[in-house]
Amino acid sequence: MKGKVYTRTGDAGMTSLVSGNRVSKDDVRVEAYGTVDELNSNMGVLLHNTKLDYPDIVALLRKAQNKLFNIGAYLADDREDATPYGLTQEDVDALEKMMDEMSKDLPPMRGFILPGGTRLSATADRCRTITRRAERRVVTLARTAHVEPLVLEYLNRLSDFFFVFARFNNIQNQVEEIYWDKNA
Repeated sequence: MKGKVYTRTGDAGMTSLVSGNRVSKDDVRVEAYGTVDELNSNMGVLLHNTKLDYPDIVALLRKAQNKLFNIGAYLADDREDATPYGLTQEDVDALEKMMDEMSKDLPPMRGFILPGGTRLSATADRCRTITRRAERRVVTLARTAHVEPLVLEYLNRLSDFFFVFARFNNIQNQVEEIYWDKNA
């Protein structure tokens, strides 16, 4: 890429969508794809910490990062014929399959588990909550614009994945899960 990163076209709080339409930077569509972008950045932090430990999970998360770029591009496109490029039911299935594999080594849950444990699990918990926020932003967008249901399904499953991965990593590292104590 040549040229300058800055264009000065957003200095007044407006940005361009894929269609060329200009909208406010706090538009619900911008909030949706911006939160997906924030999630992707946090996944980069998570992946930095998983380089050597879980190669299959790392590969799945790298693929998920690419899927999130596709979702972000889709959400930034306000044209009626926009479709989420490269996102398939198989992507949702892959998340489910990996969760099923990790769950084989997990003890049954006895209640609500507090976020944390290892640094890696805490980072996965952060990714989970950002994914949930992204999902909420996309639901808000879907009230006023068509959103392919598979996008919401993928985000929902991805947040589940982060929850299971946080538990899996803690158990693999012999870190006790801390359950919510409503009387604390």
